[in-house]
Amino acid sequence: MITTQGLTHLHLYVRDMERSLQFYRSVFGMEEQFWQGDKMVFLSTPGSHDLITLHLASPDETTGDLGSVAHFGFGGVGAGQMDEAVRLVEASGGCLVKRGQHGPDEVYAYVKDPDGYVIEL
Repeated sequence: MITTQGLTHLHLYVRDMERSLQFYRSVFGMEEQFWQGDKMVFLSTPGSHDLITLHLASPDETTGDLGSVAHFGFGGVGAGQMDEAVRLVEASGGCLVKRGQHGPDEVYAYVKDPDGYVIEL
């Protein structure tokens, strides 16, 4: 077994850096941690140790295609906040894919960011 500190980050290719920055800032409150050159920025959720890397894609690189990864998730959106969360996603350039419940008290929504990445709330 390899001892790790757990998952450190997701690396997403995006078509429009400013659009993607705006989406992750406004929907999830993520903040810029640092840039690597002018095509890659690292974001994190305040108070957490997560990182999402946004990387400006070249014309031949695919965006929004997670391959065999179905989605990634953000926790903490309760039933009373879900309608507002979905509205915020849509107002920020994303879209709703599906809503439902995993059990009597566990609501969820699958949304897409502007590049087509699927996110579970």
